[in-house]
Amino acid sequence: MGEGFHPTSAEELEAVVKWAAAERTPLEVIGSGSKRNWGRAVQSAHTLRTDGITGIIDYEPAELVLTVKAGTPLQEVENLLKDHNQELPFEPANLGSVLGATAQAGTIGGVLATNLSGPRRLKAGAARDHVLGLEAVSGRGEIFKAGGRVVKNVTGYDLARGFCSSWGTLAIATAFSIKVLPRAAKECNFVLLGLTAQQASEAMTEAMGSSAEVSSAAHLPQGFCSLSQEHAMTLLRLEGIPVSIEYRLEKLRSILKRFPSQELIEGEASRKTWGDVRDLIGFAGSDKPLWKVSVSPTAGHQVIAELEKQFAIRWMMDWAGGLVWVEMQGGEPHDVPLRQIISENGGGHATLLRASGEMRASIDVFQPQAETLMGLSKRLKAQFDPHNILNPGRMYVGI
Repeated sequence: MGEGFHPTSAEELEAVVKWAAAERTPLEVIGSGSKRNWGRAVQSAHTLRTDGITGIIDYEPAELVLTVKAGTPLQEVENLLKDHNQELPFEPANLGSVLGATAQAGTIGGVLATNLSGPRRLKAGAARDHVLGLEAVSGRGEIFKAGGRVVKNVTGYDLARGFCSSWGTLAIATAFSIKVLPRAAKECNFVLLGLTAQQASEAMTEAMGSSAEVSSAAHLPQGFCSLSQEHAMTLLRLEGIPVSIEYRLEKLRSILKRFPSQELIEGEASRKTWGDVRDLIGFAGSDKPLWKVSVSPTAGHQVIAELEKQFAIRWMMDWAGGLVWVEMQGGEPHDVPLRQIISENGGGHATLLRASGEMRASIDVFQPQAETLMGLSKRLKAQFDPHNILNPGRMYVGI
């Protein structure tokens, strides 16, 4: 790896990218580097870090809008919002302990570039759904702006949201305007104990379809982590004002009364539990291949059952069964049979979150795209980064 660049402003970043475009020199684009081991390794002569472009540009708590520079640490953003009793509604995970980085590493730009969304995605939507505006530098070395600071600014090509999930391959963000929300006055976990994966899937589906307004639903199998050592735990989160939560709790107790082993986790204990689910603490301290599997919520338990017939795995369900985290205990990724099982159970996609560099270079880390979709991805890449200098090959070979 050659020289590294560490700009501290959009103008300095623009100059670096203009030089790289003129020289046809690829750049590995990272924030703080906390997600560097997620995705394919980038073959580049230089590294460009954006964590020097930091700071809060504007924050109006009454308007629920935050404008922030992309390299600002996620922890700093969350602390600021907490001071005003607000939060990022999409609840981004901190994956440092899973990916071998510093526990509290990560920038707001990295969160949005990867569309990193936590357990509350079921209710609040994904990270991209809360991006109002974007300032970025394209692969041509041009600063551009998209969107704005108001929710109604959605006309035309929505570049601000399109940036999310691009992994730094289209443009390098320098600032965002983000919609934030008030923190709930109270939260609690309604917990069902000892359910099988299929029973948990049924319970979560029923709870999500009820008027109880469950904001998150996850299932931890017995022995998965310290929390579920004695019993499997199906977690249903309720958030809001106390009187509303009491009413909705009674709804859940009524509709799920056929599962008699129930308990309640409240307050900070509930927040800690969901923080551990969000940050995948149960998978920390391992280097075994870890997959993020997205399927229909009713198919999650089926995918798990088919995988367990063939492989030794550890797993956890989130998003009411629509997100299954799968760790392959034998050390091999088994990407082909995994994706075949997903296809045979209603379809979906699988992304390799953690594996060695050699493994990530030899298989499809991201779900292979159909030919027509890959063609669209290549055309989009050519529009924003015609010289293929921004994170080339980070997601797919050739783009």
